[in-house]
Amino acid sequence: MRKELKTQVIDQIAALIEARPNFYIVDVEGLNAEQTSSLRRSCFQKDIQLFVVKNTLLAKVLEKGGDEMKSLTSVLKGSTALMFTETPNAPAKLIKEESKKLGKPELKAAYVQECAYVGANNLETLCNIKSREELIGDIITILQSPAKNVISGLQANAGGCIAGLVKTLSEKE
Repeated sequence: MRKELKTQVIDQIAALIEARPNFYIVDVEGLNAEQTSSLRRSCFQKDIQLFVVKNTLLAKVLEKGGDEMKSLTSVLKGSTALMFTETPNAPAKLIKEESKKLGKPELKAAYVQECAYVGANNLETLCNIKSREELIGDIITILQSPAKNVISGLQANAGGCIAGLVKTLSEKE
């Protein structure tokens, strides 16, 4: 591969990492054409981009990142593919699902929400990571809980007395 072409590939990978900061490094070695096609189809359906990359080129991109990204270079051995996504846990769930059917892909490492996860033993942890929208929903639910308690208390049988007291107090002013 010519140096100009290598530079282009490195720039493309860096642009993808910048655009979609959640990425997974997986091993897809040993999959035949039919299995690879099935994996790519599953990725497309879940809005995950799958790219097979050369380890040396990916290492150059990771070296330009922070310490967390640099720690991922240790897993760059054998066949390597990258999975890019907006949803942090989608590739982990896909890997878990597809590896039951195909035996691969196998998680090597992941860079999710600015944290590095190295090793296949982190797959379950990555499956349980909540997306930004899920976290916002949880916070809203927590904030609504006290207000719901007050409203239900006012609407209960004893709430009629409280509502009457509030009305009386407001009329006195």
